[in-house]
Amino acid sequence: MEFTTGGRLEVHITRADVGKRVSVRRLDGTGEGSSKFTDTVGVLTSWDDGVLSITRRNGETVRISETTLVAGKTVPAAPARRRSPAASAPELERVAARGWPPVESAWLGEWQLRASGGFTRRANSVAALGDPGLPLDTALERVRAWYAERDLPAYIQVGTGAPGTQEQLAADLDSRGWTREVTAELRIAALAPIGDLDADVSRVALTREVDARWLRRYQRSADPGPEVLKVLHGGPSVWFAAVPDEAGEVIAIGRCVVDGRWAGFAAVEVAPEHRRRGLASAVMAALARKALDEGASAAYLQVETDNQDARALYDGLGFVTHHHYHHWRATQGGPS
Repeated sequence: MEFTTGGRLEVHITRADVGKRVSVRRLDGTGEGSSKFTDTVGVLTSWDDGVLSITRRNGETVRISETTLVAGKTVPAAPARRRSPAASAPELERVAARGWPPVESAWLGEWQLRASGGFTRRANSVAALGDPGLPLDTALERVRAWYAERDLPAYIQVGTGAPGTQEQLAADLDSRGWTREVTAELRIAALAPIGDLDADVSRVALTREVDARWLRRYQRSADPGPEVLKVLHGGPSVWFAAVPDEAGEVIAIGRCVVDGRWAGFAAVEVAPEHRRRGLASAVMAALARKALDEGASAAYLQVETDNQDARALYDGLGFVTHHHYHHWRATQGGPS
């Protein structure tokens, strides 16, 4: 990271740059031999009382005393990687919300409140897709009350790390005592190369509905109730993939929802004893070919940052991270 001009470090940001992406360098530690510089890149979400708040791509908010600044400048958003589909964060967040629809929902301005009996955070959180149409504290009180009526914790899903994401909301929730519990990546890729994978798709059966064998392989719900089935089957055009073994038991599964140009992949799972045999790639390829037949050209999926095996698989299939999203939970009995 380069801040020098003619050998000098200079601060070129002011309070007027709140809301912009910035890169700053600050001094950590003082005293002989102990000076240390730390660099931070993210969205400048506030600058009050001599303290800057910068929200990073991963959703973390860093607070920096202005007295420690030695350099700073505004920087452009990170460019999209080549060979990945052109897409904005708001477009992807809306597509992803349609692809994993809740059992029950309500709208608060452009916030979609979603509930599905607790099955997955995505289907039981607020999709903050824009402005709630109310002052933030009032909106948060409405959110807490809506989820309390359903005996569910209040979560808000917030994206960070791309143009159009919600670093300001992440910082505001952090300052109000909400807790960031889960971070995931929303990844995208061109669809055709996935359909062109050299994978044995002859064993993959595609259906419009799941059966008991598919559900036994699905690890997100040990006892799937009606809300699980409703979420899984919801979406514009949903396909399920299953690979049976010789005894007819399903050893690999997947789900794909086609929505215009987008094909959203989820629930790609392989029995542990059958992994590293190409089954996950076969499931992805079979679903991709069906989505291509329906006119899709781009793919997306969501994967938690600590799921190393899945991330390695998707790396190999050409998926790149478009942005991150996080589930913020209201502190029990705490401030809104």
